[in-house]
Amino acid sequence: MPYGGDITDKDIKISSEKLDAILNVGRNFDVVRRTVTVCGRKCAVYFIDGMTKDDTVQHVLDTLIQMPEKTFDGINGLTELCRTCISYIEVSAVNDYGEAAAQVLSGVTALICDGVSGAVCMDCRKFPCRNTQEPENDKVLRGSRVGFVETLTVNTAMIRRYIRDASLVMSAHKVGSVSRTDVIVCYIRGKADPEYAGKLERMIDGIKTDALTLGAQSLAECLVKRKWYNPFPKIRYTERPDCAAAHLIEGRVLIITDNSPAVMILPAEIFDFMQETDDYYLPPLVGTYFRAIRCTVFFLTLFLSPLWYLLISYPQWIPPWLSFIKTSETAVMPVIAQLFVLEFAVDGLKLAALNTPSMLSGSFSIIGGLILGDLAVKVGWFIPDTIFYMAFVAVANFSQPSYELGYTFKFLRLALLLLTALFGVYGFIGGFALFLVLLCTNKTVGGKSYLYPLIPFNAKALFAVTVRTRKK
Repeated sequence: MPYGGDITDKDIKISSEKLDAILNVGRNFDVVRRTVTVCGRKCAVYFIDGMTKDDTVQHVLDTLIQMPEKTFDGINGLTELCRTCISYIEVSAVNDYGEAAAQVLSGVTALICDGVSGAVCMDCRKFPCRNTQEPENDKVLRGSRVGFVETLTVNTAMIRRYIRDASLVMSAHKVGSVSRTDVIVCYIRGKADPEYAGKLERMIDGIKTDALTLGAQSLAECLVKRKWYNPFPKIRYTERPDCAAAHLIEGRVLIITDNSPAVMILPAEIFDFMQETDDYYLPPLVGTYFRAIRCTVFFLTLFLSPLWYLLISYPQWIPPWLSFIKTSETAVMPVIAQLFVLEFAVDGLKLAALNTPSMLSGSFSIIGGLILGDLAVKVGWFIPDTIFYMAFVAVANFSQPSYELGYTFKFLRLALLLLTALFGVYGFIGGFALFLVLLCTNKTVGGKSYLYPLIPFNAKALFAVTVRTRKK
């Protein structure tokens, strides 16, 4: 704030001039100042047009204007004004110009009164909010159909609706010297590790940045000091309140950021990314089957194409029962070049589909992939085998919901392909060793083991993440 200091001036002319200068009243069309008379005193009301409940503010002002003339004695005049004249529930008093201006810019209505030092802040905020429809990237076959939105209070209310327990803690913080974005650290006292929750709160309070322009992603980049060579994600996201509530009960900590529908779940280990909400809305046997298929198919995306390339490079190693994987056709491009080109082509089609109008994106992706693939085979650029394996990898990549983990496996697959092409079987073994080293040396936000409950070993927790058990 350009100005600060205590609001000690009882003369409304002086205090309103200072607030006008801070808020640029007259230059900002949406910063509104309304002059009214309350209890026989001249008062000024400040609010942001479009961020206030008009009917609520109108009701409060009507009540204040009809108040009879009254004297406020002593140094607690502001408290007396709040207690006897303002019937609205969410009311607080501030004694600093910078804090009062910050409250107004966040949507709060501020009132300053002649003869009384300080300002009354009434939380009559109303933010634009879309419907709480089911998130596109985390749908379920059955269960709840609501999802988080960009409005913080709506998200916290949805969590409270699932967990009606007094031990649920929602600690508020502000991040960004310019944006002053509201960030909530949420956990259940008695279930979450208090030291871990406190460490996260200290990390958030220690962030030095101007603004969280990208919401949860900006906050994640401030919290995670990522090593560029280790692509494994450290944060799991969800847009479902039922999923968030379930993780709270398990002892996790949530970080909720204003202006973002994605809620962070911490700590996040590698096994957490293999679970989906649908596993728990289906019977235990079906949920366990889905989880096993998901893990198997997803790990095949890492090793399938490099292992196939290794075997066709050394055909003498292929057993008779696997003879069908041998290539019988030739193409202009070497097989390794085909695999790399197809890897980039798949991402090119994703970007094209992303920027295509929604009514056309599905048909565009299918038709574009079919035409380009068929044409590439006919002109002799590719062989059908490479297109088949890359088609499997592209589809199987969506077997788990984490976009970040999908691209982690993609980068590791490309590295494994390159090492196999350069050094043969030793390159494949070295690439696999590199995968294990990156996985074992990674840490969660806060420094916990990324491979828990495998390292350190916890049999009960490992059984819970691999087998869908019955929830009581």
